[in-house]
Amino acid sequence: MKGAALSDSDASEPRDSQPLLFESHSHTPLCNHAIGEPTLYAAAAKNRGLRGLIVTCHNPMPDGFSSRVRMREDQLDEYIDLVDDTRQQWAGSVDVRLGLEADYFEGYEAYLEKQLSSADFHFVLGSVHPQIDEFRQKYWSADPIEIQRTYFRLLAKAAKTGLFDSLAHPDLIKNMFSDSWNEQAVIDDIRSALDDIADTGIAMELNTSGVNKMISEMNPFPGMLREMQTRGIPVTLGADAHQPERVADGYETALELLADCGYKHVNFFLDRKRHSVAIDDAMASLVHPTTIG
Repeated sequence: MKGAALSDSDASEPRDSQPLLFESHSHTPLCNHAIGEPTLYAAAAKNRGLRGLIVTCHNPMPDGFSSRVRMREDQLDEYIDLVDDTRQQWAGSVDVRLGLEADYFEGYEAYLEKQLSSADFHFVLGSVHPQIDEFRQKYWSADPIEIQRTYFRLLAKAAKTGLFDSLAHPDLIKNMFSDSWNEQAVIDDIRSALDDIADTGIAMELNTSGVNKMISEMNPFPGMLREMQTRGIPVTLGADAHQPERVADGYETALELLADCGYKHVNFFLDRKRHSVAIDDAMASLVHPTTIG
């Protein structure tokens, strides 16, 4: 994993560097469930005082895998060109980079490795999506606790592949069981997964969009963030923006939460290498949201 050897305090950006942060999790209409072209997201990033935008649309998968929520294989070049066009349009104003949100699913590791080597991605989020049909068909059971344990086991397996820079929305499974979710029932499984994840040096995401889900809190929940901090797991920040007005949504609250959980820095990736920004500097760099025209 590139940049895996860095600690939370390494590779800090200069204190006088403004602006500092990226939107590190954003989508395009190619995923079939987002609206707005990347140029509108870049405009929103500028409006929020961000240094840049990393576009991370859902990766193509073969044989119709979860096809309703991702681009087709024959659209990958179109996606790359779309991001590159946006990068050129905003050059000198907003730093637009090519990323990808790539599903981890057992048996597809070789496919992903080939895909991720096919273009110069700056940042790759690894995701386990328990809501898709393929997950249900392979892993579902009558025991909700066992499903949750499986989810966290898969997060650890994703980290061990070395394919990803950060793990997206890493407690997403809780929203599948919003009526019965009890973090204490699976906390030992979470801790075991985090032990394995920490050994790989991968980062994990604090995803602000969780406040809009069935359980209204960021992903992951604060107790899991604290467990991550004690293991020295770096955190990336993303709003999982599926529409331009969601860019950097909740960043101030997220930075406060990270600080409350003991973190001193927040991170982003460029050229698959991790960069770290002091939370105080990151907070000061943000511009209060205004209406995006």
